[in-house]
Amino acid sequence: MLFYGIALLIFVVDQLTKRWIVNNLTIGENLHVIHDFFIITSHRNRGAAFGILQDQRWFFIIITTVILAGIIWYMQMVIRQRQRLMPTALSLILGGALGNFIDRALHGEVVDFFQFTFDFTIFGKSVYYVYPIFNVADMGIVIGVGLILLDSFLTWRREKRGMVNDAQG
Repeated sequence: MLFYGIALLIFVVDQLTKRWIVNNLTIGENLHVIHDFFIITSHRNRGAAFGILQDQRWFFIIITTVILAGIIWYMQMVIRQRQRLMPTALSLILGGALGNFIDRALHGEVVDFFQFTFDFTIFGKSVYYVYPIFNVADMGIVIGVGLILLDSFLTWRREKRGMVNDAQG
């Protein structure tokens, strides 16, 4: 139940923060948290990550339903194997995917609001980059994918060590 609790936590925090944005800011309105670096910006995304596939609501609903079912199935399997990192990763992805799924299903769009702007000089060149606006659900998904990559790397290392030990033994 711990892993479903993590998914629920991500989902609830995501939905609460999105509702706060919708109820307190107009679309396009900004709240500067740390100067121009970190800004809360009320934004709506009718597509996927980085705004791709705009207005494909039913496509996202169908695909996300299949993905959610797959995540739950796989999470049950890795929990039974007493793994910890992989089900944690999957729970973060589950909570995030569910949060964005609910937005798309109910409203046809996802509420995004975290905006980071990078403005610095490196090697004499000025760099100005605005990272695509995102939300708590997106954070859960990205961190979850990062943990899956970490788990894969750690598994590969364990297997490699096992092959070396088998060859020496």
